[in-house]
Amino acid sequence: MDIKLIQFSPHGDDRGQLVALEETREIPFPIKRVYYMYKTVPDAVRGKHAHRKLEQVLVCLHGSCKVRLDDGKEKQVVLLDKPWEGLYLSNVVWREMFDFSPDAVLMVLASDYYDEADYIRNYGDFLAFLRKQSEKEGN
Repeated sequence: MDIKLIQFSPHGDDRGQLVALEETREIPFPIKRVYYMYKTVPDAVRGKHAHRKLEQVLVCLHGSCKVRLDDGKEKQVVLLDKPWEGLYLSNVVWREMFDFSPDAVLMVLASDYYDEADYIRNYGDFLAFLRKQSEKEGN
């Protein structure tokens, strides 16, 4: 599964902490879109999709949440609870964000602008897309 936790370098002194994120440095792609989620209702599950091309980095700026990941072969759950840590997700990874703390703020940095055609919103379609990609690659 092409994911990784990225440790950012916080800078701080007696006034507090600061984390700077720069595209192609801490973030492994040019940033085209930034959005964030907050006041997520209890028991909500966000995401529930994959992307054909888009890459993302998820950062829980405040509070915590979990991310369920699936690449069709392997499944994993990652806890995001540190504002100095980001979760890189390549394309073609099914993601579901859940178990948000009441104070959670989840920021997403994306490699491209919003494009509905890039989304795979049905899990069965996701698995079919993976099979088709595998056949193209001869695996």
